[in-house]
Amino acid sequence: AVGRRSDHSREQLYELALNAARDIIEADGYRALTARNIADRIGYSAGTLYNLFENLDDLVVHINGQTLDDMYAELAGAEMGADPGANLRGLLARYLEFIGTRRDLWALLFEHSLPAGQRAPDWYARKIDKVISVLESALAPSCRETKPAQNIPPVIVGELHGICSLAESRKLDLLTTASATDMAHTLFDTYLAGLNARRGECPTIGQAEF
Repeated sequence: AVGRRSDHSREQLYELALNAARDIIEADGYRALTARNIADRIGYSAGTLYNLFENLDDLVVHINGQTLDDMYAELAGAEMGADPGANLRGLLARYLEFIGTRRDLWALLFEHSLPAGQRAPDWYARKIDKVISVLESALAPSCRETKPAQNIPPVIVGELHGICSLAESRKLDLLTTASATDMAHTLFDTYLAGLNARRGECPTIGQAEF
């Protein structure tokens, strides 16, 4: 059982709140996430959460930050070789596995939007760049010289998300009989052909919007 307020430091309360929020999302979906539900689960008042986070949006940013860390850990474990196509396919297998085990957390990562005019903190943008850097590493063997600001990795991330979202909502079959994996392989082949046509220009990391 969760102890009394005096039993937990601020850091412990932070971890309790995020763990409770993730449990709620994984059990009931991210739409069930409310300050009251989180507070009830950890045995504190909703006001306690607002001593830790500015608001629910801020709490979700921290949840998504953990999800990005988990995603990076999963993708960074993929073996990288001299064949960028094989590298991308290896990353895809791990990415689809990640989605399968954290479906609602993955959905929240892409579907949550901050209020108009509010930007994600710098530490969050760095987590995004870290994930994208794995994709850049996968593409690196196709590069023979460095060229600035190609932004290819974020574009692939965006298009891959579209494919996976359609597959998760079971709408992909309205467009094609191909599987999400087959569609992703076509996407990779297209971009690799484009890189080859550009004489191996190296993509650089850019900031995708999550």
